[in-house]
Amino acid sequence: MEQRLSRRKASEAVHDDGWRYILGTLQTSVPVRSLAQGISVTSDVVAVCGDDADRHLRVDARPDLVVLSLQSSAHAAVTDRDVELAHRISATVREAGLRTEPGIGSGAQRSVQLVEIAIDALDIARIRPFWKAVLGYADELGGAGPEDPLVDPFRVGPAVWFQQMDRARPQRNRVHLDVSVPHDEASPRVDAALAAGGRLVSAARAPAFWVLSDAEGNEACVTTWQGRDG
Repeated sequence: MEQRLSRRKASEAVHDDGWRYILGTLQTSVPVRSLAQGISVTSDVVAVCGDDADRHLRVDARPDLVVLSLQSSAHAAVTDRDVELAHRISATVREAGLRTEPGIGSGAQRSVQLVEIAIDALDIARIRPFWKAVLGYADELGGAGPEDPLVDPFRVGPAVWFQQMDRARPQRNRVHLDVSVPHDEASPRVDAALAAGGRLVSAARAPAFWVLSDAEGNEACVTTWQGRDG
């Protein structure tokens, strides 16, 4: 029987193998030299996961990188089985002379991450069906309520979630991006954004999230799993 893990427990269980906990998933990447090598790595990873591959594993294989994600489809969360699979995958990748890494401090173009679009709304139930229809999105597994995110059925586009407003704020931007990064990537990412002309709007909820804006006030949040377990 699978057991859900807390954010901290999941993160600590796989950190040393080059995985990171991000938004209810475990993520890592494998640098490769060609698409053929990437497909070969993917085949090895699927084989070592066995029957669990279809229920836990997602793969994005490219000529220079294979991105791997683990999450229990039955629970829409990270479980002890995902941690076990992460260790198996990392061992298999090492046997091929490669490595699983989060893309932090390794010269990679960026770390593993997930992006969400957040929409502020006074009446979420009224506008959510529009966004579901216009994007061709679906309800997140286990949730179809007004506060539940919408997801791309193919897991290519960013998820969309809705933030309840208590009053109209016409001068405030009502759509922003949430960039969920590994906990050890957050501070460098915030620093880079500020150095690129950004502004720190609030760090009151850091390390759960920092609110940043560009020079014209358009907002984005850099988020991590930390600071969310009460």
